[in-house]
Amino acid sequence: MDIENVRSRFIKHFDGKTGSIYTSPGRINLIGEHTDYNGGFVFPGAIDKGITCEIRPNGTDTVMAYAIDLKDRVEFKVDDPKGPKSSWARYIYGIVQEMRKRGVDVKGFNTAFSGDVPLGAGLSSSAALESCFAFALNDLFGNNKVSKWDLVLAGQATEHNYCGVNCGIMDQFASVMGQEGKLMRLDCRSREFEYFPFNPKGYKLVLVDSVVKHELAGSPYNDRRKSCENVVKHIAAKHPESKFETLRDCTWEQLDEVKNEVGQEDYNRAKYVLGEKDRVLAVCDALNAGDYETVGKKMYETHEGLSKDYEVSCEEIDFLASVAKEDGVTGCRIMGGGFGGCTINLVKDELYDKFVNDVKAKYQKKYGKEPKIYNVVISEGSHKVC
Repeated sequence: MDIENVRSRFIKHFDGKTGSIYTSPGRINLIGEHTDYNGGFVFPGAIDKGITCEIRPNGTDTVMAYAIDLKDRVEFKVDDPKGPKSSWARYIYGIVQEMRKRGVDVKGFNTAFSGDVPLGAGLSSSAALESCFAFALNDLFGNNKVSKWDLVLAGQATEHNYCGVNCGIMDQFASVMGQEGKLMRLDCRSREFEYFPFNPKGYKLVLVDSVVKHELAGSPYNDRRKSCENVVKHIAAKHPESKFETLRDCTWEQLDEVKNEVGQEDYNRAKYVLGEKDRVLAVCDALNAGDYETVGKKMYETHEGLSKDYEVSCEEIDFLASVAKEDGVTGCRIMGGGFGGCTINLVKDELYDKFVNDVKAKYQKKYGKEPKIYNVVISEGSHKVC
């Protein structure tokens, strides 16, 4: 992130004085997809791309914010009941309101911010923006009295209450809690988490953005959620002695018991979720052992499950995964909700140039557009720069 650019814009657009600079990262999720609403595990890490802001209290009750990348400026009162209409400014407004609810006496401030999280690539630029301002306001106005977990929840509540997005907690969690060289296994049910080492010497973590996003008729995510809930309902009916909240509580044997009752589609979707639970735990053991070949194998298995059983991939993403496999890439899978977006790839250093050249040329030839390539490094979460 170009801190000098943020500082120069801040000085230019306000009163010539400098403030404090904070940064928060975007995130990747190595494995554990569509598991959050099934009570399972996710495995995110903060990355070396994010949102950086400079911020300085201005002695008034007005927030004056400048979005450097958009060249747009918005002002609003701290206690404005409605807030600004501009979509980017609503994230800042929402964080102001949520931090006030948590006992932080937020006053007016000047701020300018910029980001190098690629938009539309599924790296959670909105969570990075929320986390950056939550961390900054807690430091400047709250003497850091709000816990990191409450900063995560303030970001999630901003999405829910001010931006109309009913998101989970993984994105904000990864942005706030990230540590350099470590991934985090988050239990979406209990909210317990654990750090695991991620130092893949001899490998690069590479995102390949398909630059496509398919809009599907109906509600594909809701359909899959209903499939999972239907399987749980049938298993619970056969086992009244036990409590079943999500597929997390179900075994392979119990799933097979209801196979003929729930239908092939629902069975396949539940099979993916149970398999993903096992794969996440296998990746934990592999990371502790420094066994990145097994990590890569499990990534491919996840992609196969998301494509064939959960059916959230698409032709373009499957093509990117096939090129990765042909080139000997250690691991590859679709990352994010699906139907487009990125693949995440674990690539040996000596294969990197060939893979990048191949995937660009073959994708361009087949689809008439060049995929975007992003190298990412697992990095520190929200923090004050200076």
